[in-house]
Amino acid sequence: MSRPVRVGVQLWPGGAPDYRTWRNAVIRAEVLGVDIIFGYDHFHAPAASGVTGGLPVLDEVQPDVNNFEGWTALATWGEITQRPEIGTLVTGIGYRNPDLLADMARTVDHISGGRLILGIGAGWYEKDYTSYGYDFGTVKSRFDQFDAGLERITARLSTLQPAPLRKIPILIGGAGPKRALPAVARHADIWHTNLQTFEEFSDATARVDDLAAEMGRDGSAIERSVRWHGAPSADAFRGAGVTTFTTEIHPTSDGYDFSVVEHMLAWRDAQQ
Repeated sequence: MSRPVRVGVQLWPGGAPDYRTWRNAVIRAEVLGVDIIFGYDHFHAPAASGVTGGLPVLDEVQPDVNNFEGWTALATWGEITQRPEIGTLVTGIGYRNPDLLADMARTVDHISGGRLILGIGAGWYEKDYTSYGYDFGTVKSRFDQFDAGLERITARLSTLQPAPLRKIPILIGGAGPKRALPAVARHADIWHTNLQTFEEFSDATARVDDLAAEMGRDGSAIERSVRWHGAPSADAFRGAGVTTFTTEIHPTSDGYDFSVVEHMLAWRDAQQ
């Protein structure tokens, strides 16, 4: 299945001096020509020093900083942008009622004129849960919620009136071979992973194809999305079937630095 190469940017609200700075960054991303603009679904900004096995390595201290709620913001993004797709990377199913989340997604899809991507994950950041009174549970219990929630979302989307403007693409984030990848193979339209090396990705993407075939799906129907690690790395991932590349920008006191995004867009345009 042939797809265009796309550039996504995740604009962190955590640490932004105010909401308007974050809002202006969304508008700037569209002006530059980004294909997808993501927020996140964290009630606190995770402080991490890197990524291992596709998951952030959290700092010992998790300070409270300025932050804003993601889905409320997505509704406004549907009004202030016209072209890029929008979404969260990704929504934590453990603190979002699945039926309500489906309705929220359908509504934002209408607000945006059919540009929503529904990013969903099992949740991993304990502070999001405990500080808001949710049970963090275990990896198993969170993935049990995740699997059940995906079924409920699919069912609810099929009954809402009016229906979404299009089949809302479901993006699933994660790379765990026991639970995340089977969920990708069963439900995802887009699979996003933070795996660091090409070798890790090669093994995981082959597993997705195998699982999809077992479930009666064509693995090539699942779009691959990875984090940007520079043009040489992107060339290799592109050859392995990845078509969406994302980066995240953390705000500073001066706002958001889009220099990496500009390099990504130049690389994207050279692929056409």
